[in-house]
Amino acid sequence: MSKQEISARKSGNKLKLPRAVGKGRQVDPKALSEVQALLGDESRNKDLLIEHLHKIQDAYHHISAKHLVALAREMKLSKAEVYEVATFYHHFDVVKEDEVAPPALTVRVCESLSCDMSGAEGLISSLENGLGDGVRVQRVPCIGRCDKAPVAVVGMNPIENAQADAVIEAVENNNIEPEKLDITDYDAYLQQEGYSTYQQCTNGSYSVEQVLDLMDDSGLRGLGGAGFPAGRKWRIVRGMPEPKLMAVNIDEGEPGTFKDKYYLERDPHCFLEGMLIAAWATGIHDIYIYLRDEYAAIREMLEVEIAKLVENPPVDQLPTLHLRRGAGAYICGEESAMIESIEGKRGMPRLRPPFVAEVGLFGRPTLEHNMESVYWVRDILKKGPSCLTDHGRHGRVGLRSFSISGRVNKPGVHLAPAGITMRELIDEYCGGMLEGHEFYGYFPGGASGGILPASLGDVPLDFDTLQEYDCFIGSAAVVVFSDQDSARHLAVNAMKFFEEESCGQCTPCRVGTAKAVTLMEKPQWDEGLLTELSDVMIDTSICGLGQAAPNPVKSVMKYFPEELTAEGVK
Repeated sequence: MSKQEISARKSGNKLKLPRAVGKGRQVDPKALSEVQALLGDESRNKDLLIEHLHKIQDAYHHISAKHLVALAREMKLSKAEVYEVATFYHHFDVVKEDEVAPPALTVRVCESLSCDMSGAEGLISSLENGLGDGVRVQRVPCIGRCDKAPVAVVGMNPIENAQADAVIEAVENNNIEPEKLDITDYDAYLQQEGYSTYQQCTNGSYSVEQVLDLMDDSGLRGLGGAGFPAGRKWRIVRGMPEPKLMAVNIDEGEPGTFKDKYYLERDPHCFLEGMLIAAWATGIHDIYIYLRDEYAAIREMLEVEIAKLVENPPVDQLPTLHLRRGAGAYICGEESAMIESIEGKRGMPRLRPPFVAEVGLFGRPTLEHNMESVYWVRDILKKGPSCLTDHGRHGRVGLRSFSISGRVNKPGVHLAPAGITMRELIDEYCGGMLEGHEFYGYFPGGASGGILPASLGDVPLDFDTLQEYDCFIGSAAVVVFSDQDSARHLAVNAMKFFEEESCGQCTPCRVGTAKAVTLMEKPQWDEGLLTELSDVMIDTSICGLGQAAPNPVKSVMKYFPEELTAEGVK
């Protein structure tokens, strides 16, 4: 008799034998074998959880309970942890045992601001009626093609300026793959003296202090929306203890934003070179690139081009590059939520301090940048800070990449002087308003940046110029609307987006956005209650989503009060 059994008898207790099997769902051997085949020789580290969930979703078009349990076993994670991560992201279809899996093919139709104005609702209705039960038609938020609205995505194949017939034809022909991009590839970039500036940094032609001074002199600020001076950020991170990491945010999910996509589809190595220079200047040897899942063609292209770069590096000791795939969560545009996602967790913003420059990715000091911010680094060094500082209007200095969509003749990304006004943008860059449309208002900074009327179309557009109007420029995502549109309706569209995209971590945002939608959909707005709700959300939400979500509501009450009367409803 064992000591354990003797002890149990002495105490009068029954010996509790170990379970033959664990509690909860058991691992299905076939599912485990399938998961192991998908993962192959890749690491099972926890931070790759989202990458491995994508493998299952891509292979089976959903994630079954048995595959989820098998993945938890294979990665040595709890089933609860894998489940909570998988169900957090919109692009994972988790199917329980008693549920029916969705069709293998999904057609996603954007219903955000620009697509809504361009007839997305009618397109969705036509597709729901025209496609059979074997295809799922799914309403989705902005997919970064606002200048080609409305947009539908058949599998991974985007159909721009979409008509129902074209989408149905793509489904019938099984055209589901991403488009092919015409880029300046690695070999062509090298022939244009590509990476020579990076080589000059590593061979001593530039000192770190010289580069930092050039960044300061250029006035370059974070172009993801926050506008923090890039040179100052580099100095802060450079002074932090090693090891340090870098995270590049290409999760541009703000409705109306598509500038990062525009540059990556043309000159990706300009971005990669600027990124490498930033890592060199701050003493970083590992770089994580976080790309939104909607950019499937860019992901395929970057995988190829990064492989070429690594195989034939322009310098010795190239930093290790990690390309990570988002999974459909707007909140991961917030820097700390993105870091959580890279670590294989739900994309929930962290409380600050500490800031990510001190305690960021994997607990290490982290240089976080928007893609466009590092895209300009090469030119700043090669051409001098004047390539930015020689431009500007109305007392402002620099250049801004405006993503312009809506009721204009030439939507798209327009590189224009900082401080340009909306009327100047429309007349000089966008070919005027569409025929039959009169300029009525605009979102200067995407869905979260507020709404301004045409009467404020002569306000300079730049960082720090719109605060007095309770708006901000953010990532310069400009959505122009006309007298045929309703600011009130567009504000409801924006608030529904925030309700859907709230991570749910804090009550003011989670409950506030839902309550706001309910109040805004009523025929008569309770302006007093909406104002009180907005103030609570702004004052108490953890991150910028909840703090900025009320901006369109407040703008309508302030600048479009006539739409809130019975006579003014459009």
